[in-house]
Amino acid sequence: MSHKGDNEGKKSSHHTELYASCIPGTCLPIVYHPDYNITFMGLEKLHPFDAGKWGKVIHFLKEEQFITDGNIVEACEATEEDLLVVHSKRYLNRLKWSLVVATITEIPPLMFLPNFLVQRKVLRPLRTQTGGTIMVGGGFHHCSSDRGGGFCAYADITLAIKFLFERVEGISRATIIDLDAHQGNGHERDFLDDKRVFIMDMYNRYIYPGDGYAKRAIKRKVELDWGTEDSEYLQKVELHSEGALNEVRPDIIVYNAGTDILDGDPLGGLSISPQGIVKRDEIVFRAARRRGIPILMVTSGGYQKKTARIIADSILNLHQQGLIGAEVLEGEGSSSLVTNMMCSSGSVGSKFTAV
Repeated sequence: MSHKGDNEGKKSSHHTELYASCIPGTCLPIVYHPDYNITFMGLEKLHPFDAGKWGKVIHFLKEEQFITDGNIVEACEATEEDLLVVHSKRYLNRLKWSLVVATITEIPPLMFLPNFLVQRKVLRPLRTQTGGTIMVGGGFHHCSSDRGGGFCAYADITLAIKFLFERVEGISRATIIDLDAHQGNGHERDFLDDKRVFIMDMYNRYIYPGDGYAKRAIKRKVELDWGTEDSEYLQKVELHSEGALNEVRPDIIVYNAGTDILDGDPLGGLSISPQGIVKRDEIVFRAARRRGIPILMVTSGGYQKKTARIIADSILNLHQQGLIGAEVLEGEGSSSLVTNMMCSSGSVGSKFTAV
């Protein structure tokens, strides 16, 4: 498959509200909307993923006086026209059946509810998260263009990258660094034959989804064993992040920062400490910063209540280290670094398996 150069071949694109041309310079590079949080008669508790964690992260960051409602970017819901950039009309029509959504989200009682309620209470939040992702990054890594799964109904990683390729001059190569505990088979299937996208994926080899076909898209594959701990894990993160970025210099990095690697996670099967997760994110951001490459981060999977606090602590650490914040965007030699951690949910749940 051949591809155009950096500034050639940009398509005439449909109108979208997702690319704001005038976000105030006072805003932090954090995208969020209260509609991200899924609450519906307690049904969301039937899946181990914490569907309200984003609101908790924002609450913690407000407590630390790091953000206010006025200095974060508000996400917009992705429209059907936005979603059709990647998804087929047939796939989107399938989401009008409650049984299909119940299967994707792994919440069986949804099949008995009228679809207008499922659309309003489940899919609208996911579309808003997807809109936030397109505005900045990626996340639902089990969804590809023609099928959902693992609580991922929309292929927001694929959408985000394709929007960038189509609409932003100078962006023609992307690297996905997927450090969720689960293989990112959705974006891998979508970019299987696309030489513009370099994929590094580091995951527990023994858990969902075990998609051998999708693994063919991974350019740097790091398969971990049960119970991998901080020392080995962080060494591999640094070695392979640096290696991936040395092998191909991208115009943008999409970082899928799952917290399901945390020790005790019921689905991830790894044994990384909270401090290890904070350090992992710092390693990836430093690698991007040294090269002056923009990085877009999503929070992805994580199936323990304490992950929201860890995500907030990581964001605060990145700010304290001078790796994110308005001053970073304005600093000499770092104008190309745009970090977004909250963007959409990232890949969220899973097959009682995960994202």
